Amino acid sequence: MFKLTSLNLNGIRSASSKGLADWVQQARPDCICVQEIKAQAPDMQGRFEALVDLRGYFHFAEKKGYSGVGIYTRHEPTAVISGFGNPEFDAEGRYVEVRLDAAGHKRSIISCYFPSGSSGEERQLAKYRFLAAIYPHLMALKADREFILCGDINIAHQAIDLKNWKGNQKNSGFLPEERAWMTQLLGDGGLVDVYRQLHPTATDEAYTWWSNRGQAYANNVGWRLDYHLATPQWAAKAQCASIFKGSKFSDHAPISIDYAD
Repeated sequence: MFKLTSLNLNGIRSASSKGLADWVQQARPDCICVQEIKAQAPDMQGRFEALVDLRGYFHFAEKKGYSGVGIYTRHEPTAVISGFGNPEFDAEGRYVEVRLDAAGHKRSIISCYFPSGSSGEERQLAKYRFLAAIYPHLMALKADREFILCGDINIAHQAIDLKNWKGNQKNSGFLPEERAWMTQLLGDGGLVDVYRQLHPTATDEAYTWWSNRGQAYANNVGWRLDYHLATPQWAAKAQCASIFKGSKFSDHAPISIDYAD
């Protein structure tokens, strides 16, 4: 069994101070994809190159304390790709891919942090540019190899993916254009939303992010923003999914899925 976890850390130093390593030691994922490291290479040295017994591979943002993604894995990659060839978003540290090729099988794990548009129109337009750029990249990758993209997608796809869907239809993360992009990715694009494959009707238990405002976490007023998006052959190997809410390392919860080897 291959246990794969995705978690937006909202800062690796912050998450580590809240017991992240203890949870990893207990949960024993084979690979964990992290987003929003909010650190640069010098900040990681001697502290965060590994997480328990998992070795890390990273893509850092040029801007200090911003974005950044990583993959911690117990398997030795055959290649590591930082960035997906888009200068605007590669500068923001949003994509890292480890390739785990063996015996004629070409497989990749990707950690990806999609932009948020919630701060205003400028960032929403950047988010649309990102969606337009990442789509053909994923389609080209799908034509070449099996992959699972784990990440904070910053889109709730359907009404069952957030608590207050009626009141959020004009808010970033649940805009018609964003949801249509997800529909296309999972339709014509041929990728699989693995959690929804396993839990097609889950609502309250499916949320992975809660606003820090008010009592959103306490009242479970959440959104499902964190995904495993897989090629069909790999998605078919998914056995079970879990969203861990026993401890709070971040404003996101880790989502883990077990895949048959």
